[in-house]
Amino acid sequence: MTEAVSGPVVVGIDLGTTYSLAAVMTRHGPRVLRDQDGEALIPSVVAFEPDGTLRVGRAALARALDLPDRTVHSIKRLIGRAGVEIDAEAKRLPYRVRRGARDLARVVMTVPAYFDDAQRQATKDAATLAGLDCRRIVNEPTAAALAYGIDGSRDGTVLVYDLGGGTFDVSILRIQGGVFRVLATAGDTHLGGDDFDLLLAGDLLAASGATAVVEDSRVKQALRRAAEALKIRLSDAESAQLELDLSTGRTTTVHATRADFERRIATLVERTIDCCRRALSDAELDVGQLDDVVLVGGSSRIPLVRRRVAEFAQRAPRTDVDPDLAIALGAAIQADVLAGGNRALLLLDVVPLSLGIETMGGVVSKLVLRNATIPTSVTEEFSTQVDGQTAVDLNVYQGERERTADCRKLASFKLRGIPPMPAGLPRVAVTFLVDADGVLRVTAVEKRTGVQASIQVVPSFGLTRDEVRSMMSAAIEHARDDMAARELVELRNKGLAMVHGTRRALELADLPPDEVYSVKKAVAHLDRVLAAGAPVDELRAATDALSRLTAQIADDVIGSAVKKALGDTPLPKSVLPGSEPR
Repeated sequence: MTEAVSGPVVVGIDLGTTYSLAAVMTRHGPRVLRDQDGEALIPSVVAFEPDGTLRVGRAALARALDLPDRTVHSIKRLIGRAGVEIDAEAKRLPYRVRRGARDLARVVMTVPAYFDDAQRQATKDAATLAGLDCRRIVNEPTAAALAYGIDGSRDGTVLVYDLGGGTFDVSILRIQGGVFRVLATAGDTHLGGDDFDLLLAGDLLAASGATAVVEDSRVKQALRRAAEALKIRLSDAESAQLELDLSTGRTTTVHATRADFERRIATLVERTIDCCRRALSDAELDVGQLDDVVLVGGSSRIPLVRRRVAEFAQRAPRTDVDPDLAIALGAAIQADVLAGGNRALLLLDVVPLSLGIETMGGVVSKLVLRNATIPTSVTEEFSTQVDGQTAVDLNVYQGERERTADCRKLASFKLRGIPPMPAGLPRVAVTFLVDADGVLRVTAVEKRTGVQASIQVVPSFGLTRDEVRSMMSAAIEHARDDMAARELVELRNKGLAMVHGTRRALELADLPPDEVYSVKKAVAHLDRVLAAGAPVDELRAATDALSRLTAQIADDVIGSAVKKALGDTPLPKSVLPGSEPR
């Protein structure tokens, strides 16, 4: 179908593990683009012929059996991954994985909601290498919600259940007056229709009795294709029959029932429901507060999936948009907004894990909290720990734990050129800016001098969703211990600052000898407690004792001396690690 599109064209692309789609906005609304055969679902497959010919989509998929080691599929599972993760995934693929001029077309790309900075950046890089100008990265469930909410009559709270070929995502969105806000996300990057296929493939292999040929790449491809076909048939019928040819010299007739299939995949489906529960909990909602449930992704057509979602949500899920097309249609709508379209839509996503900076003692000071709406910018002030400190180290972390050792380090950079000053005088303003694509930029500025440094956090390797889930579970499990450890570190930092500040104030103050003796005695005791690595109770007692003693004279002599030494600006709440004084 050919339809006029006015103005600049921005294409919305649903880059799927199994199939990909593209859509544009026309005067009649979003329309999915189709290939020369009239098909909207384009297999996410590329085949390399021995003579160098490149085949894409269905033409490539047709060559998978003949050229299994030269036909690339499921590449989305590898995007932004580290070497070890790629090696693990590559064992399941029949092809080898190695590291390794036209006008730019403007596109909006979709990714799973839990893709981190590395995976989002890798997607944008792939678009650039393909000659595409990626204008925006949009979470897949959010794009799907756009497709369901474009008429402006669907205000409310929506659960978007997206079960695709390789990943599962669930998002809780609030839609009001054309504004789409993601309240929470959850999911699993290793759960999708491909995993259902693997279970069926194992059953088919056992039924054929051909276990000896499981390492043959042609057999793997044949099993994969047969399993996918059987899954589709059992989604439409109570039973199905399949002629299975594994190149063993004989054909096996396999009979399967939907009931058997549903028993095989029940555990995987329950994992998706667990993700839905987590997302609702993160959004601080219960099921009764949902206005709609939306199904997205080809695997959401499986009857068991629809039944379990309906049972969980206590309502029938909506399917009035083709689940295979919804994400691409939503991407096209967002592309139209970026191209200056008239639709008054505002898309707001969230940060999946908290982001923070390391402070003295190895604790994380969180600036951007988990599930904060993006784009967002947060600035906090920090200072130095020792006199004459001319540089500070800025170590950026991601996670929910209190200590850096238990969080994921994203990046490091150094702010140099701080003039030598007493500890606490430099004012280092640290800004975390998360853009609409979820990419983080950290800037540090010493406010008295204006010296600054910054870094864009695009880490080399991404977190898997299993790692994200593990980090969240660990944060809950160790919350009490983490807070105790943080309290100890903060008390130590407070004690060190008190020792340093009181000694400096005594040098400037004119106190009676008996008061000087009492203060010095308390300072010496706190110094010994700090050096001994005393527990929290003993450390708190020593700091409280010095606080009570100095508080009696803080408003007069010592208080004025401290103000004279440090100025009237209140101290930053935390100090940053850095170089020793010159």
